[in-house]
Amino acid sequence: MTSFQIAKEFLLNGEEFKIISGAVHYFRVVPEYWEHSLFNLKALGCNTVETYIPWNLHEPQEGTYNFEGIANIENFVKTAEKLGLYVILRPSPYICAEWEFGGLPAWLLKDPSIRIRSSSSNFLTKVDSYYQSLFEVIRPLQVTHGGPVIMMQVENEYGSFGNDKQYLKRLKELMVKHGADVPLFTSDGAWHEALKAGSLLEEDILPTGNFGSKSNQNLDQLADFHQENNKAWPLMCMEFWDGWFNRWGDEIIRRDPEELADEVEELLLRGSINLYMFHGGTNFGFMNGCSSRNSIDLPQVTSYDYDALLTEWGEPTEKYFAVQKAIKKSVGNCWQETPRDLVRKDLGKVKLNRKVSLFNTLSTISHKVYHTHTLTMEELDQNYGYILYQTTIDNREQLDNCRVVDANDRVQVFADKNLIHTEYQETLGSSFVLPKETKELNILVENTGRVNYGGRLLSPTQRKGVRSGVMIDIHFHMNIDHYPLSLDDLSKVDFTNGWEANQPGFYEYIFELDELADTFLDCTGFGKGIAELNGFHLGRYWNIGPTGSLYIPAPLLNKGKNRLIIFETEGIYAEEIHFSHQPKYIQPK
Repeated sequence: MTSFQIAKEFLLNGEEFKIISGAVHYFRVVPEYWEHSLFNLKALGCNTVETYIPWNLHEPQEGTYNFEGIANIENFVKTAEKLGLYVILRPSPYICAEWEFGGLPAWLLKDPSIRIRSSSSNFLTKVDSYYQSLFEVIRPLQVTHGGPVIMMQVENEYGSFGNDKQYLKRLKELMVKHGADVPLFTSDGAWHEALKAGSLLEEDILPTGNFGSKSNQNLDQLADFHQENNKAWPLMCMEFWDGWFNRWGDEIIRRDPEELADEVEELLLRGSINLYMFHGGTNFGFMNGCSSRNSIDLPQVTSYDYDALLTEWGEPTEKYFAVQKAIKKSVGNCWQETPRDLVRKDLGKVKLNRKVSLFNTLSTISHKVYHTHTLTMEELDQNYGYILYQTTIDNREQLDNCRVVDANDRVQVFADKNLIHTEYQETLGSSFVLPKETKELNILVENTGRVNYGGRLLSPTQRKGVRSGVMIDIHFHMNIDHYPLSLDDLSKVDFTNGWEANQPGFYEYIFELDELADTFLDCTGFGKGIAELNGFHLGRYWNIGPTGSLYIPAPLLNKGKNRLIIFETEGIYAEEIHFSHQPKYIQPK
């Protein structure tokens, strides 16, 4: 049986072992393509793959667990093992990863007394229950049980959030209680304050660093931290950022391949590496994360391309070959091979089949919940998507100012189903004029993604929908009908009920295919919304860029009949859509 230990160096079966790893998130790649990504990782010269484990994927509702399909972590690990790769797992409750709420399940927010990422008993009790189910799956995958998993993470960049050592110790104890018996580690920024706050030295847990440049300088800081604490441990960058994520409305971030290769070579001369990301993949569904700047939440795009060594769609990049050479030069005796690519095709154009307005199919896709005042998504047991608030207005003799108070994240206001006002982030809570003849008020709120990093994880803004209420003149308006719109089953949309211009609506496209290949849905004819293909939620699109298409892996397509449904909130739609062989980008304004 394989043994793995941490001494002055990493030891595999008693021999020094340099970890050359790359991040591949199984939850961002369709299972049919796991082998493709992992083969290319091995062909790069890597001996290990690293992945986070998102709690919200595996326990979408409290007490309900999912380890099937794209959530089948066991199959992912065993696929890596078949290719001869070792595995690093990061099952910490919080993962960041530019993933919705940093991987924390949204249902935690229903209880305002829970303080996430803390030693509070009500939070740790939830973690304990989750770990009981999770470790039943991952416990047998450790090298101590004959599997390929060599290390596990206790917490993720906790030194950039808190310094509750009791919390870290309790997490470690829970992992051990449920069967973790491989070496454990923490990962933090490589400066002293972050390492000190986020490490668990008294438990002999290895601190690792996260950075993407100035390799020698960061390794020096990590080595100094080890020495200050009388530890003789190997140096490892657990996240070597080879690219970066992208936000709606921003420029796409790119990094020079040769500069990256030089940094990788410099790092490998002194320590071990995990390339973050090797293959970024896609934030399918509503799982995109959200960063924050000046108290404004900035959601990330559906693509998690990350300017990584493989593109979102799995194509080796110029970076791939530059880093492959750097690894060969630094390590010498690693196995390398020519990487593989996937087939991408232009699948042509498809005409619109049917359309229906949201207001005309509400009763088939949602259920009405009445309350005297506005409820949040979390209070309605809804985690993601949209929520529609509907109320009637008494006859009034004048125009009134109106405000939606404490709402997140994007608000559209309809008076008698006519759009009169849109708010987003910077203008949330601003007043608008409600026409005096208004009989019915509808407010559509989109949850654009919860923050995945920093202090705003604890902000009330992570509870989505309308928290305080709707003010007309100087009073809160009461008696509200709520329509939760999780949009997890668009087969319930009734396309026979009529369509009205300039309203949110659903658009159906039916097409036949004789051959299957990867393709890209051109979304530039639309405004803002989501797309579902054959029951699979492809993710969000938005015409502010920088991305203008949604990636469609071939396994999501059917030979024969296919059905694409688009939910569009801006009233902008295309009579004809195009499936292109390459992605489309929009220059942000």
